[in-house]
Amino acid sequence: QVQLVEAGGGLVQAGGSLRLTCTASGTISSINDMGWYRQAPGKQRELVASIISGGSTNYADSVKGRFTISRDNAKNTVNLQMNSLKPEDTAVYYCKAKIISFLGIPYNYWGQGTQVTVSS
Repeated sequence: QVQLVEAGGGLVQAGGSLRLTCTASGTISSINDMGWYRQAPGKQRELVASIISGGSTNYADSVKGRFTISRDNAKNTVNLQMNSLKPEDTAVYYCKAKIISFLGIPYNYWGQGTQVTVSS
């Protein structure tokens, strides 16, 4: 069994910063790519940023230059540093990880989500 637990959401004023952390635990052989997605009310879930095990990253255009994704492979964690936050960043943020079991089978796992609210 694998579990992803997110932490770090909250309420912040526009221009402020937040740091999200997601930790994977359970029966894990290895983790391929990890990422953060978000879903605002009435909108589809969208990719915010992703990072593969080798460290290459990918960002949504709307967050480039403001958000930074990083991971600690030894601790099975992925972080999202969010700076210069805008009201349009308000959403529930979800962590996702492609985890390889000891049988070599990959599977996508999702966290429960953490609310980020940016006030104007």
